[in-house]
Amino acid sequence: MINAALDIRDFIEEAKTKKIDEEHPFFELRIGLHTGPVVAGIVGVKKFQYDIWGDTVNTASKMESSGEVGKVNISQATYEVLKDDPELEFEYRGKVEAKGKGEMNMYFVERKISKTN
Repeated sequence: MINAALDIRDFIEEAKTKKIDEEHPFFELRIGLHTGPVVAGIVGVKKFQYDIWGDTVNTASKMESSGEVGKVNISQATYEVLKDDPELEFEYRGKVEAKGKGEMNMYFVERKISKTN
């Protein structure tokens, strides 16, 4: 999910640059991720949709709304899963107030830039 989030972020940033160069309106986004259990299922009677629910989804939403444009913001739980990944680097943001959740440890995540000689 982190790689997908970073790919989506990069795609939108590239499109934004192109739109700015062409003097057209552009789109920006924030992405938030959290790790935990979810409930999944099909909703609807006439038109079926697959959806997920639960506190994990709500917390991911708080990660997004507490983030910054062009950044992928993750929770402490997601950081704990990924912290030893050699391809990622993390910026600890400290405890950030998340509406309805209180203060939560948050991190921005990026791909490490490889240094070639």
